[in-house]
Amino acid sequence: QDNSFEQFIINYCNEKLQQIFIELTLKEEQEEYVREGIEWTHIEYFNNAIICDLIENNQTGILAMLDEECLRPGTVTDDTFLEKLNQVCATHQHFESRMSKCSRFLNDTSLPHSCFRIQHYAGKVMYQVEGFVDKNNDLLYRDLSQAMWKASHSLIKALFPEGNPAKINLKRPPTAGSQFKASVATLMKNLQTKNPNYIRCIKPNDKKAAHIFNDALVCHQIRYLGLLENVRVRRAGYAFRQAYEPCLERYKMLCKQTWPHWRGPARAGVEVLFNELEIPEEEFSFGRSKIFIRNPRTLFKLEDLRRQRLEDLATLIEKIYRGWKCRTRFLLMKKSQIVIASWYRRYA
Repeated sequence: QDNSFEQFIINYCNEKLQQIFIELTLKEEQEEYVREGIEWTHIEYFNNAIICDLIENNQTGILAMLDEECLRPGTVTDDTFLEKLNQVCATHQHFESRMSKCSRFLNDTSLPHSCFRIQHYAGKVMYQVEGFVDKNNDLLYRDLSQAMWKASHSLIKALFPEGNPAKINLKRPPTAGSQFKASVATLMKNLQTKNPNYIRCIKPNDKKAAHIFNDALVCHQIRYLGLLENVRVRRAGYAFRQAYEPCLERYKMLCKQTWPHWRGPARAGVEVLFNELEIPEEEFSFGRSKIFIRNPRTLFKLEDLRRQRLEDLATLIEKIYRGWKCRTRFLLMKKSQIVIASWYRRYA
């Protein structure tokens, strides 16, 4: 209930992680259908980029204004910082403050005068402005870092490389908010080069006890983790997609025309395969480079048919091998019998 600067930057990081989750799942999901030329109904979802911009914008962002307050000359307090927020963010739809002269919040008794409220993706959070300036301006002054660098202990010396007289930097050290913002930007850049897999954890109750399921708590988490939008996009689209070549290679044994080798384009082979299996047309679509399957049941059916076909092929291979082995043994015994009979007649 009591949130200050620390919780603010934590929630900022959560917003950035939610933003990359939206970009890599919901947005990418819909853009792939456009790239592949698949017809489908576009699903609207909330993009929290506007909230991230409210916090990190270089000119009008909350962090930028906080840094400006920390660096400007004159009397700087948490109240002057809040006053500046009220001037710049008064009309922002995700910023709320009773000091902003906005008629929507002048009579909001749940919002104290020394606080501001942000409507995050996961809900509204109220922040106590007290301590924002001091915590953001928590600098390690140059003389302290130089004193630590002169310590005889090698570990302490390694922890304060900026105290090295040969590397003196006369520029003012960055604020805590600026350092955190840079760290988050590095994290986002790193994540965008990866292919992340998400595991969403749902707390069934607040008591950390077994066999207790709080419906309201679970529904709240599902709503604000973006799972509803994800499910809607998945259900409106296709559950499975795969390039034509690996798809044909995996399921070609299910059709006599494509087994053992298909002479022609992979897409044409997949079309022949699906027509032979009599899969309903509404269950799949052909993209420019991929086959899209709508319902997981269709994929499960293909996998079951493939498993049964592999068993049949294994039985066929085993049957042919046993026949070859028995015939080889028979021919060897027949040859031996002829040799024995010829020698017997010779001495008879």
